[in-house]
Amino acid sequence: MARARDVLVRRRPPDDSRDAQSRTVLDQAAHENFPVAPFFLPRAWRRDLMAVYGFARLVDDIGDGDLAPGGGDAARLGLDGGGDTFALLDALEADLYRVFSDRAPGPLHPLMRRLGPTVRRCGLTPEPFLGLIEANRQDQRVGRYPAYGDLLAYCELSANPVGRLVLGITGTSSPERVRRSDAVCTALQIVEHLQDVAEDLRRDRVYLPGEDMKRFGVTEADLAAPTGGASVRALIAYEAERARELLNEGTPLVGSVHGRLKLLLAGFVAGGRAALQAVAAADYDVLPGPPKPTKLSLLREVGATLRREG
Repeated sequence: MARARDVLVRRRPPDDSRDAQSRTVLDQAAHENFPVAPFFLPRAWRRDLMAVYGFARLVDDIGDGDLAPGGGDAARLGLDGGGDTFALLDALEADLYRVFSDRAPGPLHPLMRRLGPTVRRCGLTPEPFLGLIEANRQDQRVGRYPAYGDLLAYCELSANPVGRLVLGITGTSSPERVRRSDAVCTALQIVEHLQDVAEDLRRDRVYLPGEDMKRFGVTEADLAAPTGGASVRALIAYEAERARELLNEGTPLVGSVHGRLKLLLAGFVAGGRAALQAVAAADYDVLPGPPKPTKLSLLREVGATLRREG
């Protein structure tokens, strides 16, 4: 497949950094399961976290097919004739390389232009961003994961880069913190998969390891049912315990930092724990819809996490 960087129209669009569609992408931050850039963080951190969020949201929207075919984002990435998901992801990767290059014309998409100052201020590298793009490519090619190790390898691309970017933005990265962060991010990704089993299946994706489905006697037909039977609920409980163990492994990350960053990271861990509580409260029947934690349960978990890691 030809790389998009070789076929892009080398034409910079008008300066539309205040473009309404881009603002809509950023506005979605308010509706995420976990806080993206809460008010208590320093303004510079909030600005940089929102810039990274804009990129992550854009790449996920492309990967999930949520952008209008041949719409504004394709044109902003230089694909005036539209393009399929792979072409859009290639175009986004080409624009990412422009973010890290000093050569003209610079990034084409307004969200990518917003990312540039963050990359320079924080000394970020391309690898975490490339991982997120590759995860969305993988979603186009791979819809089933035979073994738990295969799922962990996917999370290495789809989730762990986010935590590494947070550490990079806050200037707190170290090998031990990256290891703990990876455990937390993988856990959060698994929790999201458990909440969204039915929705993912409608997209022809199953993020429950095939070996575990076989062990518990669960078929895809079982996952398509309106409610989960005993075998499905036992499988979800098993995967939830795995996510809980990963959260436990990563939680010391909270105690390794101070101040407002401690509160932010406690919020991430607490969000995962509260979501797991919601799944358990639904008796592990996730098929009718995603079990969601209450704000009160989230706040309680934040307090509990801070007490344990204070």
